[in-house]
Amino acid sequence: MAARPLLLRALSGETTDRPPIWLMRQAGRSLPEYRALRARADDFISFCLDPEMAAEATLQPMRRFALDAAIVFADILLLPRALGQEVWFETGEGPRLGPLPSIAALEREAAAASARLSPVGETLGRVRGALEPERALIGFAGGPWTVATYMLEGRGSDRSLARSLVFSDPAKVEALVAVLTEATARYLVMQARSGAQALQIFESWAELLPEDVFERLVIQPHAEIVRRLRQEGIAAPVIGFPRGAGALVERYGAESGVQGVGLDVQAPAALGRRLQGAVAIQGALDPLLLRAGGEALGRRVEALLRQWSPGPYIFNLGHGVLPDTPLAHIAAVVDQVTAWRSR
Repeated sequence: MAARPLLLRALSGETTDRPPIWLMRQAGRSLPEYRALRARADDFISFCLDPEMAAEATLQPMRRFALDAAIVFADILLLPRALGQEVWFETGEGPRLGPLPSIAALEREAAAASARLSPVGETLGRVRGALEPERALIGFAGGPWTVATYMLEGRGSDRSLARSLVFSDPAKVEALVAVLTEATARYLVMQARSGAQALQIFESWAELLPEDVFERLVIQPHAEIVRRLRQEGIAAPVIGFPRGAGALVERYGAESGVQGVGLDVQAPAALGRRLQGAVAIQGALDPLLLRAGGEALGRRVEALLRQWSPGPYIFNLGHGVLPDTPLAHIAAVVDQVTAWRSR
């Protein structure tokens, strides 16, 4: 009988001889085989919604590296597209979104959005069938606030417009986040039923929010998503990644209901140890250091392992793998982590 995936053991609160390792954006532009695959698709969205191609992209890093978990290849902006907002990607410039539909129109589409994203579920099923049983499969969605910032601004930006609207038109922002909370919960239920064994919420733009706003737009929506998952009988553990939350990450860990908390590159060792009393922690290697490599990379990996093992700790980055990261650096980190044993 295959051993229970190391990632799931860590997320259940177990201490392990070594931490599981996976990397945000481990699938994608850093891999030459991904670039060759991507060249076959007409556009990025059609690529994400092609289960055969997306499954292949998900599995590519698993063939190269001894990672403990795969994360489904998709994009957080598939959800607003499923809700009826136009979404496309400009080469070299990133995402673009059309005018925001009315809240009433978005509410009408929320129940059907996860069905429109059924190709992601098919991708998960394909990957689960191909992946070794001891390696976990992660599904994901963007955090409601983060997705709302793109929907309100129409592109990636410094989020100043969205953050201003929090104060000038709070009813509109909170109504949009409520729609996204409902749609995200349904989407993650579908992913879990399709084969995802753990789920991550990427709240990539949790920074620069006052505590009361952070509570309303990050903690409460995440707690509601977790509540809905459990209400639907989904037992898969949830990792929340409130990037840039700073000191508020402790309150997030205590009140959001997640089983794991992703830490960004600034997280102090003591903060992680305090969180480990209640949840598993994940992160916080700097992607720039991973790209730079050298002795400094090995020293930092060793420091993270020593300060947070035996855990529960999941080795990861404080953000995603950069496209020009040398593959030898990734391999070196994976080898270092998988060879580690808690002293």
